[in-house]
Amino acid sequence: MPFKPDFIHPTTESARSLWFVFHEGRLLIKAGDEDQLIPRARDLAKFEISPIHKQYLGEMNGFPCYAGELAHNHTLLDGFSFENVRKLFGLLEEELIWVAGRANQLVDWNQSHQFCGRCGQATEDKPNERAKICPQCSLINYPRVSPAIIVAVIKDDKILLGSNRRFKGGFYSVLAGFAEPGESLEECVAREVNEEVGIAVKNIRYFGSQPWPFPNSLMVGFIADYAGGRIEVDKSEIVEADWYSACNLPLIPPKISIARQLIDWFVDNYTGCNTCNLTSCT
Repeated sequence: MPFKPDFIHPTTESARSLWFVFHEGRLLIKAGDEDQLIPRARDLAKFEISPIHKQYLGEMNGFPCYAGELAHNHTLLDGFSFENVRKLFGLLEEELIWVAGRANQLVDWNQSHQFCGRCGQATEDKPNERAKICPQCSLINYPRVSPAIIVAVIKDDKILLGSNRRFKGGFYSVLAGFAEPGESLEECVAREVNEEVGIAVKNIRYFGSQPWPFPNSLMVGFIADYAGGRIEVDKSEIVEADWYSACNLPLIPPKISIARQLIDWFVDNYTGCNTCNLTSCT
């Protein structure tokens, strides 16, 4: 059964409920337990781990899922550890990764919306939807979603890939960036590509989308064609960029990401390239 999101707490609690507990952005896992890395309610009770700011996420495989965080002064017991969610790619099944990401996003939102941004009053959970409401001035805040574009730029039979200064491990990816107020996503594609590598694009078309809750992005994927210019990286974000054929790709992102989906789409559609003259190069 796939994950079914919800915000209304079940009437009864289960010892088998899954708990996605965070501390300073890292997820609590059961160390050394490859079969069940995400602790259940009974695990937390056994070791007297009491998360604060509890939030109900929904249900997965018939079991309730909760998000919470640990106080800053909490001492972690043997048998548990904290890990960056991205480091769990390939260790957790993909559905659990996305539930963990949802939990991370809601924990981050809860931390930053304990008080009203208009009048300073302590906020409350809105009973009929996932939101925070101020009892003083009635300001409502919903979980923040930050739209960002990610784009595969194609020139003849090659794709534009760049290495970002923030990337760890030296991999290359398609370009991405956040949308600005008053800007369409297509305008964002053209601006980001021009700012980061100095080229122009045309024929911008939608590819797909993916939540990227680290902590709150929504990645909107596009494909675009090269329209002119010479690659000149901005050096502040992109440190290196070039055109790559399907048979000569550098180190690229993991399959769980929409960046990899865009690159895989390129490989599937440009398997015969002028560089190697093969009918199938991967």
